[in-house]
Amino acid sequence: MINVFIGYDPREAVAYGVLAHSINARATQPVITAPLMLSQLRGVLTRKRHPLQSTDFSFSRFLTPHLARYDGWSLFMDCDMLMLDDIASLWALRDDRYAVMVVKHDHVPKETKKFLGEPQTRYNKKNWSSVMLFNNAKCIALTPEYVNTASGLELHQFKWLADDGLIGELPSCWNHLVGYDAARADAALVHYTLGGPYFRDYAQCEYAQEWRLERDAMLATIAVGAGKKT
Repeated sequence: MINVFIGYDPREAVAYGVLAHSINARATQPVITAPLMLSQLRGVLTRKRHPLQSTDFSFSRFLTPHLARYDGWSLFMDCDMLMLDDIASLWALRDDRYAVMVVKHDHVPKETKKFLGEPQTRYNKKNWSSVMLFNNAKCIALTPEYVNTASGLELHQFKWLADDGLIGELPSCWNHLVGYDAARADAALVHYTLGGPYFRDYAQCEYAQEWRLERDAMLATIAVGAGKKT
């Protein structure tokens, strides 16, 4: 079973739905997807919202190993993404030598604002935490207590690990940064990190048409299902 936790922000609810559909539509193995909704994490995630926090899931992502009871492997990804390949191919890259596996971007954004005027923050290992394969038993440092008190840089720069040698590297096709990375034919998971095509200002961004086709396919599936029930 492939266990996937997806960041959730009510402003991007449609993004969560389309991403989940794109995962399941291409998967060749059973997948469980769960949104990290703050309303479902009351009493677990108790920290106050930080002024530089651009989404609801800036910190909740680091609760993934705890929610998985520090057992097996789990995958976290931001919701502003679109899966274009079989998630089983990503899942197959798990390597027990590592505590976590990511695409190791060298990402230095030039802009200071992104979608809906949210702040764009520069820091080392930027966007490494937007897709994380967690080897949960090796991530026991990520307790709710730690996630609630650690700084954003401690969490997103993986200071909770003994050393960076515990961070494995995933192929870059599994976190293609729209608007930053050069266009490529083999992008397997695209990331609308500046803003998705569901926002007016980014309606014509790279992979916008693919996202809209996925949304339409999702809605058509829902319509067929509703028709069968009636």
